[in-house]
Amino acid sequence: MAFSTGNGGGGPMAEINVTPLVDVMLVLLIIFMITAPLMSHKIVVKLPTATLETQPDDRTVQPITLAIKESGEIFWNDQPVPKALLETQLAVEAQKKPQPRVDIRADSTTRYRVISEVVTIAKNVGIAKVGFVSTPDR
Repeated sequence: MAFSTGNGGGGPMAEINVTPLVDVMLVLLIIFMITAPLMSHKIVVKLPTATLETQPDDRTVQPITLAIKESGEIFWNDQPVPKALLETQLAVEAQKKPQPRVDIRADSTTRYRVISEVVTIAKNVGIAKVGFVSTPDR
């Protein structure tokens, strides 16, 4: 705010000095005028499009679904399987060509240690594709 210089009132003036504001706005205008043409991309890149179709190899082989409950029970395509037998079954599936995908479904309260053990078993026997199944956010 500007103050009066003594022409009678003695109190502060209520007028705002807009000269610095105009100076800053003109500088910003010049900066944007110079940088706006530089924002356009000169290189044209053809981006891939996403599809939900499966690859031909995935259609012929059914994925293996491993469900893990909170208590640590493991289910192979909805059939209970002990952890000792799980490793041998996964080793047999790892030898197949094309190799099936392993989808892991776990309760939200299942301890990560149990899930990590199943993933480690799958990795050690040679399963290449291990995925996790979840429900989408609504």
